[in-house]
Amino acid sequence: MKKAALSGAGLVLALVILSPYLVMVLTALKPESELRITPPRLTPVRWQPANFVAVLTDPDFQTWLRVSLVVALASTVIVVVAATPAAYYTARYRFRGRSAFLLLVLITQMFSPVALVVGLYRQFFALDLVNTYASLILTNAAFTLAFAIWILRAFFASIPREIEEAAAVDGCGKLRALVQVVLPLSLPAMVTVVIFSFIAAWNEYVVALTLMTDPSRKPLTVGITSYVTAYVQHWNHLFTASVIAIVPVVVLFALIERHLVGGLTAGSVK
Repeated sequence: MKKAALSGAGLVLALVILSPYLVMVLTALKPESELRITPPRLTPVRWQPANFVAVLTDPDFQTWLRVSLVVALASTVIVVVAATPAAYYTARYRFRGRSAFLLLVLITQMFSPVALVVGLYRQFFALDLVNTYASLILTNAAFTLAFAIWILRAFFASIPREIEEAAAVDGCGKLRALVQVVLPLSLPAMVTVVIFSFIAAWNEYVVALTLMTDPSRKPLTVGITSYVTAYVQHWNHLFTASVIAIVPVVVLFALIERHLVGGLTAGSVK
């Protein structure tokens, strides 16, 4: 009885969480004329899947999608490349200022991009980097780096040193041992960092809205708002674009979900 009650509660919670997405999909499948029906209907009278074709073939949407992919992939690569040696060194070596460095990394997580957006804009304006990929890539990487260092450091610290010592006996240098021994064992943590960094960059809105004023440089999160303005209201296209924007994240999560739990619980058990 208790198990059935828990299952029922879980099902109800899942339906509540998924209901906004259901509304979004149903609205995306409506023709524009049905969006003005009073009272509004949840399901379309006439289903119009052609909305997805119209959005996918829209040159502006293709540009926004390309910008988002470039920014998300580049910032994820930077985070992984920068966080891996930093996390490994702090996990394996004790040095003066180590605790202060880790505390500083943790403190950076307390700042929201919204609170720093004016300063970021002034800095990138002075560097002539407004409306450039570099501004978004560097900003997204910077705000994700602290999380990546903490996750990877905890996982590296949980790997026995004896494994690396055995590799050293076989002739592996420190860099080779890191690449060929430690990183393969740290796959769950690496996967967690990759998916978190990609999703954070993919979903970022406020900084992109501030730094990217050129329509050809806007990412997907900012660009799709062009479907609904004070003069034009294409709600069905907005919801269609939103559904399409979710697909890459869902696919990425589905592919590497089995590694995610191990990465999030890294270092919790000795």
